[in-house]
Amino acid sequence: MTRQLFIPITLALVIGFLIGPFLIIVAASFSAGDTLAFPPQGFSLKWIAKVFTVESFRDSFAMSMFLAIGGTFVALILGVPASYAMSRYKLPFSETIRTIVSAPIIVPGIIVGLALLRYFVVPFGIGITLALFLAHTALILPYAVRVVSASLTNLRSDIEEAAVLLGSSRLGAFFRVVLPNIRGGILSAFILGFVTSFNQVPVSLFLSGPGVRTLPIDMLGYMEIVFDPSVAALSSLLAFLSIGIVFMAERFLGFSRYV
Repeated sequence: MTRQLFIPITLALVIGFLIGPFLIIVAASFSAGDTLAFPPQGFSLKWIAKVFTVESFRDSFAMSMFLAIGGTFVALILGVPASYAMSRYKLPFSETIRTIVSAPIIVPGIIVGLALLRYFVVPFGIGITLALFLAHTALILPYAVRVVSASLTNLRSDIEEAAVLLGSSRLGAFFRVVLPNIRGGILSAFILGFVTSFNQVPVSLFLSGPGVRTLPIDMLGYMEIVFDPSVAALSSLLAFLSIGIVFMAERFLGFSRYV
């Protein structure tokens, strides 16, 4: 009996440890009080409504959306051909290339942010927006390469060769045969890159500047001045947005197959 109870109790404790803080934040976002506290002081939707009235939140949200969508799009433009070349051809130093591409994942984000600031942004005088865009693109690129490479591995190369033997050019076979068959992986890479960029904190913390900040960095700055439940409300909205995106991706794309 003890062994039969041990596993479900352990599972319940692990789940509670993982989602407990999230549930506390969600509960605090509906508080009727004027300060962030748990348990919530009554029930109110005023802090959810206030999120949409704070101008800095709207501006930083637009910046985060620009970086997430634009950076992911550029990362896919670079990552899809790179994945195709590494999957279909025996390139010299292929393992070294894979290691370099994966470096932003392996190295802690705070080190990446400091290195970019010290050795690229300051010496070359790169603007804040451009620096953030390049940094987010570099962070998303490894995810794009890995996810698309997984799709290409599952696609038999002889299908492409058959198209070439039937008269198609290599480029035509790529666009007519390869891309349609890996579109699920490309969309999954886009979603993963979008979520990764939108929630990025360490790199954005080093590269943000006056008037140009991402939403997570703006939330940190807001909490240094104001300690009301509006940040909890915004955190809840962003969490549900991320959960919804991942759920839809899993429902229609089989997202877990590519990550």
